[in-house]
Amino acid sequence: MIEPRPAATVVVARDGASGLEVLLLQRTHTAVFMPGVFVFPGGAVDDADQDTGRWAGSVPNDDAEASRMLGVARGGLAYLIAAVRECFEEAGVLLADHRDGVAVGGDNTLDLVVLREQVCNGELELAELCQAHGLRLHTDQMGYLAHWVTPPGPPRRYDTRFFVAEAPPAQDAAHDGSETIDHVWINPAEALRLNRGGQFPLGSPTIRTLRTLAEFRNVGEALAHGRQGPARAPTAPVSADGRDGRRLIHPGEPAYAEIAKLHREGVSAPAYELIPGVVTRLSPRIRRVVAPNPGVMTGPGTNTYIVGTADACAVIDPGPDIEAHVGEIEAAAGTIGWILTTHTHRDHSPASRALRARTGARVLGMPAPHHGGQDTGYHPDYVPTHGERLSIDPETTLRVIHTPGHASNHLCFLLEEENVLFSGDHVMQGSTVVINPPDGDMGAYLQSLEALCHEDLAFIAPGHGFLMGDPHRVIDRIVSHRLAREAKVAQCLQRLGGADERTLVGCVYDDVPETMHGVAGRSLLAHLIKLQDEGAATQRGGVWYPGG
Repeated sequence: MIEPRPAATVVVARDGASGLEVLLLQRTHTAVFMPGVFVFPGGAVDDADQDTGRWAGSVPNDDAEASRMLGVARGGLAYLIAAVRECFEEAGVLLADHRDGVAVGGDNTLDLVVLREQVCNGELELAELCQAHGLRLHTDQMGYLAHWVTPPGPPRRYDTRFFVAEAPPAQDAAHDGSETIDHVWINPAEALRLNRGGQFPLGSPTIRTLRTLAEFRNVGEALAHGRQGPARAPTAPVSADGRDGRRLIHPGEPAYAEIAKLHREGVSAPAYELIPGVVTRLSPRIRRVVAPNPGVMTGPGTNTYIVGTADACAVIDPGPDIEAHVGEIEAAAGTIGWILTTHTHRDHSPASRALRARTGARVLGMPAPHHGGQDTGYHPDYVPTHGERLSIDPETTLRVIHTPGHASNHLCFLLEEENVLFSGDHVMQGSTVVINPPDGDMGAYLQSLEALCHEDLAFIAPGHGFLMGDPHRVIDRIVSHRLAREAKVAQCLQRLGGADERTLVGCVYDDVPETMHGVAGRSLLAHLIKLQDEGAATQRGGVWYPGG
């Protein structure tokens, strides 16, 4: 597994006509990492940033103080220095003052444009610039907002600290014209609104940070929040058992959030693998049984959840009609009052008929659409409405949330007492969901994800995979990924001028193995239909073109 590289990002903020405004830079469309996306200034921590001896007199706080703010044993100051340096290199804004207190930029004694070019070209190091001109960085004036670690999978991973700093009033920001091609000062709420409309591509950490900043009216409130330090999730490894013995699970691994939860609550012994037929208690109200249907699209198998008590419970997604699995559900559940299905794909709903016949429980869900790939034999006893609350027992309530996109009849169920979302295939672990037209709808999918961001969620219980912590961050990543992929579709259309879907798959999904291009082509079509609906793409004679 690739070890994440230390990195730092800084939110440069100011008070503008619309309230709090932040600086965002647009990355070049040819960038390897997050092409075309608007980001805050930031980058990797360099060796020079970590050599604190070079910064004597140029930083007002010491490493011990900075490390306490970040919650690390040592090396905290290097993150702050890296944030200031990257801000100067990428945005032309130098977060520093002269040692006599005079603001940099206000006295016109420094040509920041020339100095920035020298630093970017390697002719001059920022530490040398500070020593030569008697500058002190604003490392003691910055607030700490967040800690993000790139999950396993991407070829580049970063362990990034997010800071906030006030923009120097006498300096102007400027993109560099190579790594970044545009910059904008924008209110956080407005940036999020444009992003939801598909007009302003943002990465997941940026979206989450903007949501935090949208709560503040001015720079003072944002800095006060940052100086309190962010709420930090536990980052220590946790131990768990599996078929190969006991081992440590580190943050970022798929099982980490679930194992950490089970360690804290002590409801059952945590495991680092999902084994079909094994009943796992996830909370006093939730048990999980994994169906024996592992595969490329189902991961370790479909998760069946039993929610409630032995005296009264609901089964969510009974899964494929496999006799042994149905028997395991019945044995583990006790008295089943309801059988709920998130949707009618054949790995989720078929066992509802056998389980209903064996238990007499009522089946709740939405009928199967008339499109291919559905469980056409599924006929629910009751069709719920969006927002309806189901009382499973006096202390267990499930709220129905209609989430079309992956399937038009897709439902999520929110356990209100624990804020756990049973997400079916709307949110999966370890892979993105296939959106397969005509029943799959990319526009509806993104809208459904956005709606979930307004729910109070503690964990996501997906249809495939482990419990997922930090649900809003998970959702943000999915939205960011989809919008980035959509931007790539638009770029390929512009570059090719017109192409059929087979050619576009190779261009848009050049980072995906060719063996998966058939499946990827379905989501590509969903993106193209969404762009067509928005007037950004059109089809003639089997060829797709940019524009309406």
